[in-house]
Amino acid sequence: MSTLHMRMMPFQAILRHDLRTLWESRLVRLWLVATALVTLILMVSNWGQFQSAPLVASLLFPYLVFPWFLVVMVLGVNPVSGSRAEVLADGFLSRPVTRYEYLLATWSARVVLVLGVYLVVMVPAILVVVLADRPVPDDKLTLYGILGSLAVVGLVLVFLVSLGFLLGVLLRKPLLAVVLLVFIWFPINLVLNIFSLEEFSPISLNQAIPTLLRQPWAEAQGDSVSANTDQDLEALSRQAAHFMSVLSGGPPEQPVTQTPAFFNRDQFRDFSLPRVVMGYGIPTLLAVGLATICFCRRDL
Repeated sequence: MSTLHMRMMPFQAILRHDLRTLWESRLVRLWLVATALVTLILMVSNWGQFQSAPLVASLLFPYLVFPWFLVVMVLGVNPVSGSRAEVLADGFLSRPVTRYEYLLATWSARVVLVLGVYLVVMVPAILVVVLADRPVPDDKLTLYGILGSLAVVGLVLVFLVSLGFLLGVLLRKPLLAVVLLVFIWFPINLVLNIFSLEEFSPISLNQAIPTLLRQPWAEAQGDSVSANTDQDLEALSRQAAHFMSVLSGGPPEQPVTQTPAFFNRDQFRDFSLPRVVMGYGIPTLLAVGLATICFCRRDL
């Protein structure tokens, strides 16, 4: 254990230093305040309109689609770009730190920071949505669905950090890397969304989040059929009650809360969490691996 601890000391030192440096930056602090405010505004504006699953999915929209992906990518671009490469060359020559340790430590610091900001804001927001007594019908979110949704959105954020990290290592020019990321990633994302590929498109994944939030740990084959039958019977019952209330001169029933059109997608009934994890996890590993190989083989 002492040998392992000694080997991990350079990694831990760089990780702590980068976390402290990142937290002291204005970008990170402004992002934390902005994401908390945007989440609060989205929650308050849709509090009495959306059911729990679409409401939670709408809170996750800024992380998956726009605008926070820009902040995440910018945080991933910086470690070895620009004039910082010259400082790193002296550091590798004068200290017992390998390029491999430095690169993984800086990547880990950015991943920890991004996930920390994301979870600090989203976990309390989801708890409020789930536990509060709201004036909308309950659509029965599951613990598996909530944890799975938090996990896959976190995985997408890690992928975005890794993508920015890779371009930052390859190009070494932060502005050029950010411009390429925006003009390449967003159009590709829109094209993938046309085919409803939630395994590769964060837009489609955001539309599939309500399905995942309602998904139990183990679902029987007949559950979807019975659920559709129950919904049809409930709709018929509401129509009959409305008809009888009109005939008797009573007040009409209140309209039922509808799911926003953006999240009303039948293509995601076959949503598979393992497939989504593989769709984003494998590219993340490839991006980190390519960045490490490029950085270790290329002279600073």
